[in-house]
Amino acid sequence: MNRSDDGMDAPATPRGADATTEEAGANPERFAIPAAASLHERRPRTLKHGDTFAVFDHSGDAIAGPGSPEGIYHRDTRHLSHLHLTLGGARPILLSSSLRDDNIALICDLSNPDLSDEHGTTVLSNDLIHIRRVRFLWQGAMYERLTVGNYDSVAHSLSLELYFESDFADLFEVRGSKRERRGTLHEPTVEADRVRLAYDGLDGVHRATVIRFEPEPHSIAANRAQFRLDLEPRSRKTLIVRISCGEVAEGASLRRELIRAYRSARRSLRDSSSRAASILSSNEVFNRSAQRSVADTYMLVTETPYGPYPYAGIPWFSTVFGRDALITALETLWLDPEIARGVLRYLAVHQAREFDPVADAEPGKILHEVRQGEMAELGEVPFRHYYGSIDSTPLFVMTAGAYLERTGDTALLETLWPNIEAALNWIERHGDRDGDGYVEYGRHTDEGLANQGWKDSHDSIFHGDGALAVGPIALAEVQAYVYGAWQAAGSILSSLGDVEGAAVYRTKAEALRDRFDRDYFDEELGTYVLALDGRKQPCRVRSSNAGHVLFTGLAFPERAAQTARTLMEPASFSGWGIRTIAAGQPRYNPMSYHNGSIWPHENAIIAAGLSRYGFRKEATAVFEGLFAASTYVDLRRLPELFCGFARRPAQGPTFYPVSCIPQAWAAAAPLFLIQSSLGLSLDGAAGQIAFDEPHLPEFLDDVLLRNLTVGEGRADIMLHRSGNKVLVDVRKREGDVRVITRV
Repeated sequence: MNRSDDGMDAPATPRGADATTEEAGANPERFAIPAAASLHERRPRTLKHGDTFAVFDHSGDAIAGPGSPEGIYHRDTRHLSHLHLTLGGARPILLSSSLRDDNIALICDLSNPDLSDEHGTTVLSNDLIHIRRVRFLWQGAMYERLTVGNYDSVAHSLSLELYFESDFADLFEVRGSKRERRGTLHEPTVEADRVRLAYDGLDGVHRATVIRFEPEPHSIAANRAQFRLDLEPRSRKTLIVRISCGEVAEGASLRRELIRAYRSARRSLRDSSSRAASILSSNEVFNRSAQRSVADTYMLVTETPYGPYPYAGIPWFSTVFGRDALITALETLWLDPEIARGVLRYLAVHQAREFDPVADAEPGKILHEVRQGEMAELGEVPFRHYYGSIDSTPLFVMTAGAYLERTGDTALLETLWPNIEAALNWIERHGDRDGDGYVEYGRHTDEGLANQGWKDSHDSIFHGDGALAVGPIALAEVQAYVYGAWQAAGSILSSLGDVEGAAVYRTKAEALRDRFDRDYFDEELGTYVLALDGRKQPCRVRSSNAGHVLFTGLAFPERAAQTARTLMEPASFSGWGIRTIAAGQPRYNPMSYHNGSIWPHENAIIAAGLSRYGFRKEATAVFEGLFAASTYVDLRRLPELFCGFARRPAQGPTFYPVSCIPQAWAAAAPLFLIQSSLGLSLDGAAGQIAFDEPHLPEFLDDVLLRNLTVGEGRADIMLHRSGNKVLVDVRKREGDVRVITRV
């Protein structure tokens, strides 16, 4: 590990390794996700509960092999890497595969293929035996009910086999990291109704996977269970399988345990999602898309001791991320402020208290990522508790201010104020490395992330000639978040009665606004530059980052109009959404991760910025593009990102091969887009719901918002598009709630 130039023992802010990845001599794509296999091609079926998630193919199998992400994972370890069902030695035919609308269970319907004897004579014609697989996750275990039915007019005696194994691979191994040493994989323990697989990691942790069957298999081995099924005509038989990540208390009946677990899983999801407002529109396709957005958001939410916390995404990011959760909290704040409350409380508890160069930690800094696997525990990857995110800290303060405005919950803000103050101090002392008034990043060792904004690919920050920027780098959107943090701090202190303190932070915000306009706006580009490099030279690139400047209100109105025009030009707006980098710019590649692709969450942020400055039609155009894209996606889920190719008539978007789906901030993007289109704001202290110049896209004539809570009251509100106007009708009101419309 390289120490900083100034030494880590000095009390002053330690300076990081400010070079690009190539200059630091590290592998520039060490933590990149290899695209050896396309997730979109696989279109996997995913389940999640708590710290456990599962990835299957459409038949419900997990097929092991190079590049395969399939399996059951718990705390960043793959506890089951292979699961394969056969009937009479052959793989069944897929009939259908779907998730319940609430994401609780995966249902796969299968049928038998033609089965022949050793002489090639058909002994069972296809489509006479039906297999239904219903599975779900609950408290670290996967439960599955296998129902096999005979629709033939004669009896059949069949063999059903389940093959399984576990590699206990760390998630970073599955992603492609190579390890020189691994722990000890034990021989499986086989009993009459179960198999126990076990692994002792180099981190000293014993990990186990227990596979239990009911009824007992007729034959069981280390990697296989076989059932002989004698099926009379029109009869069915049921098998129960439980795959637990770790030891569990055993009961007498697995069937009863499955029923209890299923009821508990449904009740838990119902209780959490019932907090949220609901959305019903005149467009049934949009209704299903919105329902999936809500279901995906709550599936990704994990209950922590501090409240609900949305994990970032499946399969690679099913864990705590600071930036992702804060943005998801902002996107869903109007719908369910309890998510923001849980995120703020969790991140406050895990705020950095001291310097740690390996973790890129500095006092007051907010988390980037938490990992619980063997490689993180051993330091083979630096992400056990990692703080290499330049924007999580100002976003934390922004979210706290937005939460207070939404709820009026001054009690929580009083509790959080020491954390907020520490974050504000970090912005000024450690975030601003050279005292120029801008927040810059540079990692402290060459083991950390080279780029620490949300565009964290090794090549995502560059100059107008394509040369990579040398740090410390001051990103445009980070300054926008700092402006938002100063403004939020002013609002929080005003609510807490500190008028003088509030004025100090508002003055800081206005000073930043003047300085930023001078140094970042480029008349020739017609927008803000991407960043300033370590020599304060502007990265003169047309990028989506400028849209974040609109989001927090940092832009002067005249600059906002010009920036909005640039963002909506065909070079930037593809018809599906706004590209990360405009076509024609150096390093533009519509198939890249950050240099020309389209990210739904960022488009939702930009739409909110457009709406903030009164560009409702432009915000609605972004909404329409993303909604149209979602109609081409399996289950109408918006992926983490898709390629930036231009929209063509009668063609869908081009998908990115290793895009996570579902991804929390992408799942919540349509919900944020509704808010932006309607100009919806909620004031908890005043008990007020406001619609500022509401606008609806052409695919929506009516939108009904139910159970919209504010303060101690709630309301159901219908919005109807009439020509170029949107009419607001309060259908139901409980408590002291004011609803106002500004035209």
